[in-house]
Amino acid sequence: MIEVRVAHLGLDRTTNTPVVILQEREGERVLPIWIGPAEASAIAMELAGVKFARPLTHDLLKQVIVGLGADLRKVIITQVKDNTYYAELHIYRGDAVIQIDARPSDSIAVALRLKAPIFTSETLLAITSVDTGESSGDATGPTTLDTDTLKTYLQNLDPEDFGKFTP
Repeated sequence: MIEVRVAHLGLDRTTNTPVVILQEREGERVLPIWIGPAEASAIAMELAGVKFARPLTHDLLKQVIVGLGADLRKVIITQVKDNTYYAELHIYRGDAVIQIDARPSDSIAVALRLKAPIFTSETLLAITSVDTGESSGDATGPTTLDTDTLKTYLQNLDPEDFGKFTP
C-alpha cells in the first residue's frame, strides 16, 4: 500500500466538477478523484479549519466513531471500476476490525477529521495517476483552486446541482 495525502482540491475545467488531488507522501504521482460539490465543501472546510456550532454529516460520523470507542486507523482507496472509485474505512474497536465500503470523497472527509492515513495500491496509483513532473498547461485537466475561488464556487451552487452528480 502507498500512503497518499490530500494535496489540494481542483476544478475540472471541462465539466466544472470538483476534483480532490491525492499525492503520494513519498513521491510525485497524483491521483485525481472527481467528487461532488457537497463532499468538496466538506473536505475544503476541514482543510481550512472551518468549524460550525453544530456537527455536519462528516463531523457527526466522526463523533459516532469516537463515541463508540472506536478508532479510524486508515482509509484505503481500493479500486476504480467503470470510472467510479471505491474506498474502505478500516475502523478498529477493541479486537474487532470493521471494514466499511464507502465513497472515497466521504472517506477522505472523515479521515481528515480523525487524522487517519489514506492509502491506495501501487497498481491503482500506476494506472490512474497523473505525473506532476511536467505541466503542459492543458486546458482540459484539473486546475488548482485557491480557497477564495472554491468558497465562491460552493456558495454559488444551486441545491438542484447536487442531483446532477452520481456517487
